[in-house]
Amino acid sequence: MSLLVVGLSHRSAPVSVLERAALAPHARGPLLADVVATEPATEAAALSTCNRIELYADVDKFHAGVAELSTLLARHSGVALEELTPYLYVHYEDRAVHHLFSVACGLDSMVVGEGQILGQIKDALALGQEQHTAGRLLNDLFQQALRVGKRAHSETGIDKAGQSLVTFGLEQLAAGRPGEPLDVERWAKDKSALVIGAGSMSALAATTLARAGVTELVIANRTRERAERLATSLGGRAVPMADVPAELAAADVVVSCTGATGLVLSRAAVEAAVEERHAPLALLDLAMPRDIDAAVHRIDGARLVDIESLAEAAADAPMAADVDAVRGIVADEVAAFGAAQRAATITPTVVALRTMASDLVASEMARLEGRLPGLAERERAEITQTVRRVVDKLLHAPTVRVKQLAGEPGGAGYAEALRELFDLDPQTVAAVSKPNRSGHEPHPH
Repeated sequence: MSLLVVGLSHRSAPVSVLERAALAPHARGPLLADVVATEPATEAAALSTCNRIELYADVDKFHAGVAELSTLLARHSGVALEELTPYLYVHYEDRAVHHLFSVACGLDSMVVGEGQILGQIKDALALGQEQHTAGRLLNDLFQQALRVGKRAHSETGIDKAGQSLVTFGLEQLAAGRPGEPLDVERWAKDKSALVIGAGSMSALAATTLARAGVTELVIANRTRERAERLATSLGGRAVPMADVPAELAAADVVVSCTGATGLVLSRAAVEAAVEERHAPLALLDLAMPRDIDAAVHRIDGARLVDIESLAEAAADAPMAADVDAVRGIVADEVAAFGAAQRAATITPTVVALRTMASDLVASEMARLEGRLPGLAERERAEITQTVRRVVDKLLHAPTVRVKQLAGEPGGAGYAEALRELFDLDPQTVAAVSKPNRSGHEPHPH
């Protein structure tokens, strides 16, 4: 296993850099294709959210892998490499596994314990599978990360340590002054809400507002069908994007999260809406890059909460005691994953050894038949079964033991020792190492 992660997040980079480096959904597929086209990488997956952009790859050269992944991140994000490099972090092998598992549990999220990251990890895996860039290692890694994340949420109270970014953002809007109780339902009740976008984050925001009891819910989206589907499911109303300026003036709460590369709401548009209103306008921008002009912060009568202000608020959020329990789960799962991956490296050698033994049995039985042509079918079958049983018993203990030893740190050398001791053909072992169409290694008999 040579797992490499190169990325940047709210912990390593300012929001202004994250905003510019954000990968549009249509750019992720070409990025993965370019990664696996490079010499060091054989597998690739991209985890891109509103506050992180990470590339995962199986590489055979560490330094070359870091250079290639960094260059490709810069090229596809449009941010110059020399500007991006100071904010990049690198994790390798077990540290890379630890990082993804921590991310899956919400330990590395802007809001500790938020569960939406699991859906984003699932999407990253699905894209890698769709693009055929996720092989055995990344399939195993991401599927295990999803299981670890679910385990953390089911076995601990990590959910109490934080909320989803949507809930946290609405709580920030609901907080009149620092220290006041945060009651989204009481704040949102009897308000009208406009949600711009119909993706997963927007759908979560719309659902949260509907449950909080808003009097009217309006969904605006470039694809009218998606807006209508979401609005219908929540008892709301769908409108085209062209109607947003008019709806803006009528709304009390606006949540925007689209995949647009430019601003969706300008300062002028918000100012015009505020002038028509007799009550404050609350705006939540969850998009990366931002949907709402940051200059809206300076408009009297408008309150904007965006990714940057959420990052500042989250930095002061208290950590729950359950975080320590989740860290323990992550540590255990990292150790188990590493052991399983190291043990899996011995499998092709074991399969090749058993294949060689089977071929030897067949060869010796053919030679015996040549020397004893009159051997009855029943006797031939009994002799064959006996020889195979002897071979299986001779190989059972060493192959089981070598797989156990291979699972321990530094156990990779046992596969090489087995190849040397039994003079196994390296090409045969390499052929066995290639995964089949299901992405799994052949199973030794």
